[in-house]
Amino acid sequence: MTSLPQPRLADHLVERVKAIIHERNLEAGMRLPAERQLAAELGVSRSSLREAIQKLISENILISRRGGGTYVRFELQPWSEQRIVEPLRTLVAEDPNYRYDILEARHAIEASTAWHAAMRATDADKEKLQYCFDATLKLKESDNPDLAAQADVRFHLAIAEASHNVVLLQTMRGFFDLMQSSVMHSRQRMYTVPTIFSRLTEQHNELLEAILAGDPERASKAAKSHLGFVHSTIKNLHEDEARQARITRLPDEETNVTREGNP
Repeated sequence: MTSLPQPRLADHLVERVKAIIHERNLEAGMRLPAERQLAAELGVSRSSLREAIQKLISENILISRRGGGTYVRFELQPWSEQRIVEPLRTLVAEDPNYRYDILEARHAIEASTAWHAAMRATDADKEKLQYCFDATLKLKESDNPDLAAQADVRFHLAIAEASHNVVLLQTMRGFFDLMQSSVMHSRQRMYTVPTIFSRLTEQHNELLEAILAGDPERASKAAKSHLGFVHSTIKNLHEDEARQARITRLPDEETNVTREGNP
């Protein structure tokens, strides 16, 4: 009698990791436990766990950052991933300046998600928005700009979820996925400058209060003001980085003069 094939360990681990994500309410942008810790918890070797994680990455459920751990990724629908995100991903890879087009698009889209969220947010939506806002404050205290930036993303996605418009939500998820590499560094830097963090907190609070109050016009205006500030701040940070990079490439003028005067 032929026995049925047993499921591979990696396939079994894939389901167990999915269960952990669900049980611990790990949302997009949140980090999985460290590989060593997770392997010990599941009672498997790190190599077996690694294989399962690679499968989840290929399924767009997880994303791995070099030297930075493994995170829950946005589970994009095929129409969003293929028709919206992928063509833009190619553009950004070929010319990083397209990231500013993405920021401009966010400016328009998030004004709409904020407006609809103020009109449609349920009590559960409002509770989640308050939780996500509070998380941005708590994570700042950890002095971890990466976690603070992720909390910022979750707050904005919670607004998109509260809009109850699936097209707007999926588009927002796609944009944040694109910006993980091209803008995340600058977003992290925004949280290391006290004056910028203070402005972001004030803007997030105004956006939150407008939605909780059910005032769509105020919410839309708050979103536009906030995104305008984010856009200009990120642009200034990138320009400063480019300027510093050019300075480091300049020859040492004093050294050159000295050499010319002493053949």
